[in-house]
Amino acid sequence: MINRAELLRFFATKITDEIVVATYSSASDWIDIADRPLNYFSAGAMGLASSHALGLALARPERRVVVLDGDGSLLMNLGSLVTIAKVAPTNLTHFVFKNGSYEANGGHPIPNAGTDFAGIARSSGIAKSSTIHTLEDFKARANYFLTEPGPVFACLDIEQGPLGPREYAYMYRPEQRQALRDALAAGK
Repeated sequence: MINRAELLRFFATKITDEIVVATYSSASDWIDIADRPLNYFSAGAMGLASSHALGLALARPERRVVVLDGDGSLLMNLGSLVTIAKVAPTNLTHFVFKNGSYEANGGHPIPNAGTDFAGIARSSGIAKSSTIHTLEDFKARANYFLTEPGPVFACLDIEQGPLGPREYAYMYRPEQRQALRDALAAGK
């Protein structure tokens, strides 16, 4: 299993001008590692990160959009996978951090923690779907995930993260959204 923060620290070295859409625990870790204008945090929208990322990918086809999703979050909106497959945005990469729990809500187990999310994505029509079990495998494929015409989907087997209270107010502040709008308007 992979430590999510360690993976994200590596991933941050690969990010340039991509829009990164993150939710809950992944968002909390990501903003600590890479607080940048091209981050989009889906406030109070568990399950909607993939839909928000799809909207951004369609609106900004010149940019790669990467979504950092959770397994519990994706379970709340599995329908987004068939929509993503149908629309087939070439600039979308969807990562699902699979730890078998609703981590942001106290670590309660998700139903059927053995769910094959890459298999669901593939059967939904996202042909470029895979499961990553080790950090070394992720590092070897990171460039692929950022350059391969999408949609690209990867389920990342991660360790349970911290269950303590997380601070979300900072990432949801109006200035964060304005920084994203300004960066997109400036073409940054």
